[in-house]
Amino acid sequence: MTIPDHLPERLAITLWDFSWYVRTGPGEPFEDLDKAFASARELGYNTVRVCAMPFLLFKSGVDTKALRLEPLGGDYGQRVRWYDLKQPTVIDAREHLLAFFRAADRHGMVVIASSWEYQQSPAFAADSAWFEALNAVAPEQRLTVLGEAMADLVDFLAAHGLDHTLALVEPHNELQIGYLTEGLPGKEDAVVELRDRIEAGIAAFQARHPGVLCAPNYGGVPVAAMRGLPRNATALAFHPYVYGVLNDLVEEFALRRDPAEFPQERADAELLRPGAPRLADWDIPEASEWKRRASIMQRTEVYVHDWCDPEKVDRWLYERYGAQRFAMAAQLRDWIGVAADHARRLDVPVIFGEGWVGYTPRDCRFEEGPVGAQICRDAVDLSVEADAWGTVVCSNAAPHHPMWADVELQRECNARFIAGIA
Repeated sequence: MTIPDHLPERLAITLWDFSWYVRTGPGEPFEDLDKAFASARELGYNTVRVCAMPFLLFKSGVDTKALRLEPLGGDYGQRVRWYDLKQPTVIDAREHLLAFFRAADRHGMVVIASSWEYQQSPAFAADSAWFEALNAVAPEQRLTVLGEAMADLVDFLAAHGLDHTLALVEPHNELQIGYLTEGLPGKEDAVVELRDRIEAGIAAFQARHPGVLCAPNYGGVPVAAMRGLPRNATALAFHPYVYGVLNDLVEEFALRRDPAEFPQERADAELLRPGAPRLADWDIPEASEWKRRASIMQRTEVYVHDWCDPEKVDRWLYERYGAQRFAMAAQLRDWIGVAADHARRLDVPVIFGEGWVGYTPRDCRFEEGPVGAQICRDAVDLSVEADAWGTVVCSNAAPHHPMWADVELQRECNARFIAGIA
């Protein structure tokens, strides 16, 4: 396993996703990039993982000199993590990317460049041009085009003397979740069926930048489909979201299924705020329908996140956590162990760029509370034991989430990981 000499021995990662450019308006958490980076350094981070919008900048043909970004539409998604943009903003996207990397360099931090473009990023554009350009690429060519776009990104950074700030690149976030799977036969796990596509994408990138680490990125750890990992990867990236009790919530309330299956009366009693509208009467504004398709999140799940009573949801999770506690802990250990084992087999570094419980409503505190905080500590310890190159304290430990205020937990976990102390 070879890590370039100029990069940190361990990566303490904070996840800024697409929020670092979407949420730049007045009062938004990334209005001042230097302030955000300085805060991250104070909390012990040395790495930021982001959507670097490579397709938009280098392959879309969209004019990005005055890129207009805005909320999804009305109040839709305003209490959903990652979706709760409030202030519209306009950026020169290339100049903003340079400003981001220059700020990272000033603060002594490195960057993991990825793409969320076939998942969520275009949903925040004021018009559908970006989303339409992505869809216009044939599904079997999408990862190759992304690999080429990421190579263009490295060229762009190198031309401005900033390529040394890259820790590694990922052609895309969570390959098997989103529009990259379109056109697959569906006979085997998507991880297996995607292998030829991701190998082609990595090859396209490596043909131009063989010295930059390039990692496929997977949602979860696909333990039944690890044979699908690309043979030309020079790093591996996984998101060990163990869900457990949160999956009970998702399944019992049909949050990711047909809205007709949603148990409205039970949700009223167990999850929702007084006065919440009926799911049947609530939706994204018609003019923003393309935004819903671009965001991939199911309408029922957005509805519950937007209209839940956070204390009710936290209580629901705490009351049922005991039945899932040992299974969640075992899955976390197994997934981290399996991911690290396959990295050793391929002789490449492994990072855990997201985790650990899952997608809780924005104002819930299950993952910030005593149970979730201990899961964060346990996951960081397991990352040390597995000799991971990089890990997060938690996906929610970032400037656009309430957990950013939990200073002690982040400092503690980052210090232990950097020192290699489990």
